[in-house]
Amino acid sequence: MPKIKRKHQQHRYQKARSENLLASQHNLLSASKAPDCVVNCGWGRLIFGQTFSSTEKMVSQLLKEESGTRDIAFYIKDPHIVLNHSPAHLFLDPSHTFRIWFENYRPAKTPKRNLLIRRIQSKTDIPEIETILRARNMVPIDPLYLWKKRRSKDVFPLVAESLVDNQIVGFVIGLNHVETFDDFEKGSSLWSLAVSPTASLPGVGEALTRYLIEYFQATGNSFLDLSVMHDNESAIKLYEKLGFQRVPVFAVKIRNTFNEPLYTQAPVESLNPYAEIIVREAIRRGLQVDIVDPKLSLFTISSGARKLRMRESLSDLTSAYSFLLCDNKTLTNKVLAEASLQVPEQVDARDKKGWLRLLDRYSKVVVKPISGEQGRGVYVGLESIQSVELAIAQLISTGHRSVIVEQMVKGFDVRIIVIGKKFVAAAVREPPQVTGDGRTSLRELIEKQSRRRSQATGGESKIPIDEEMLRCLHENKVGLDDVLDVGQTLVVRKASNVHQGGTIKDVTPLISPFIQREAERAAQALDIPVVGFDFMMKAISGNHYVIIEANERPGLANHEPQPVVEKYIDLLFPETAYATNNAARDQQIEEALIENPQDRH
Repeated sequence: MPKIKRKHQQHRYQKARSENLLASQHNLLSASKAPDCVVNCGWGRLIFGQTFSSTEKMVSQLLKEESGTRDIAFYIKDPHIVLNHSPAHLFLDPSHTFRIWFENYRPAKTPKRNLLIRRIQSKTDIPEIETILRARNMVPIDPLYLWKKRRSKDVFPLVAESLVDNQIVGFVIGLNHVETFDDFEKGSSLWSLAVSPTASLPGVGEALTRYLIEYFQATGNSFLDLSVMHDNESAIKLYEKLGFQRVPVFAVKIRNTFNEPLYTQAPVESLNPYAEIIVREAIRRGLQVDIVDPKLSLFTISSGARKLRMRESLSDLTSAYSFLLCDNKTLTNKVLAEASLQVPEQVDARDKKGWLRLLDRYSKVVVKPISGEQGRGVYVGLESIQSVELAIAQLISTGHRSVIVEQMVKGFDVRIIVIGKKFVAAAVREPPQVTGDGRTSLRELIEKQSRRRSQATGGESKIPIDEEMLRCLHENKVGLDDVLDVGQTLVVRKASNVHQGGTIKDVTPLISPFIQREAERAAQALDIPVVGFDFMMKAISGNHYVIIEANERPGLANHEPQPVVEKYIDLLFPETAYATNNAARDQQIEEALIENPQDRH
């Protein structure tokens, strides 16, 4: 046994002293047929530092970064010397580099079910990729680049498709160093790994990473490198589980607005995602931002002498009167009904005869506090007198003085955003659900999904295990210790609020002009500049609706790829408004399809 241990240690030592790692430490010029190698990755350029004959040439190349892109100099010589060449423009990326030698890789014991890893196949894949990248606050990738690289051997994008609903839930880019610059060490690397925050299937990131490992292993490469933020503990834990080890490889980037949080102690990091996305857009436009209280997400945005006080999307533009109309669900219902808009029937919970009539008429009702947000204290789908009385008692016992009972409206739960009294975006919300694997208990599945939702939303979305959940499970005749069959999907809460673990998906193009006008009329009735309405709709593209609630402080971070935050800042500071040319982008892709009609699917 001791001999085996010494042999193993010697092998590890030899790997640590390999030519490639020494090159990363001492910048020995690679035996490459492509010196001064720069690769376009769609989001920017990847500059292979070990292929440059001088630091000056590499820095000169990095300083050519174009606006709206993000360049990375990787495998560089002596980062402190590189930074010294242009300290005002460059910074050392606070990421760790991890490497897996393929001879140390161990495949998964069981294949990932309900998940397909594949290349881009059609034009419709690209908007879904863009949505995931925007949701993860990552640099967007040129859609035409993605299309052209779908069959490439040097740099190629991959997607993870859920076989449950055929939605793209993950994305990654693989880069073959041999094809790119004839790397004598036969390396490869992974970039832009992103998983949709709404993905309910576990292990999407792991599946994409394993696919790249096994792909490059089959093509004869020797290792795979990747870069990960030093504080991304969950990702690092995954990579180490797969066999990755940290190596002394560094990256240098350009100081720009997008990279600013990486080289400054930016106060935006202390804000929740709904405030952070607004602050980042304001900073990007050159507006002055001052954080008042990060815990409460209070901040101000200024342009010259004009200053607006804000809490997330609630600003000085919203009057106290309009705030009151939205905050009080009975007043909201009354004002919208007077404007001839469709609203549910509701009564005060103290009016037992009234809510008994509702229960008899509609079979199911909703019990909720008259004032509240984020789905807290909402009981959905109550069918018995006992369950209604219990829900009312629980709300009163937790400090809610006023409680209402409301007609339950079936259909799709659609959040509609109106800014400046104009329809901007719509997204369908779905309640939290888990999918069984035949081994894991329901409690573990829920806890894992809750952790994923929390990580994906900066802690804003979690699935609470409470009385409401236990009631839903009881209705489905299952308990927390039960094990779902492989592929069996179960809704664990009836409320679809994002803060209670629900997911959200953009459906803006599907909303009819009639519904758009009704949402705008509702905003006019409440006289509110920014509002999120909860529509219950029989069909997403139909005209039958009921407005359940109005939120005076809607979250703007869940509506990718729609330019919701951009429209919001346009409203606050119209002098900074700019136009996005999505039509031109789509035209480019369409022209590529025309040139290659055989690529249509």
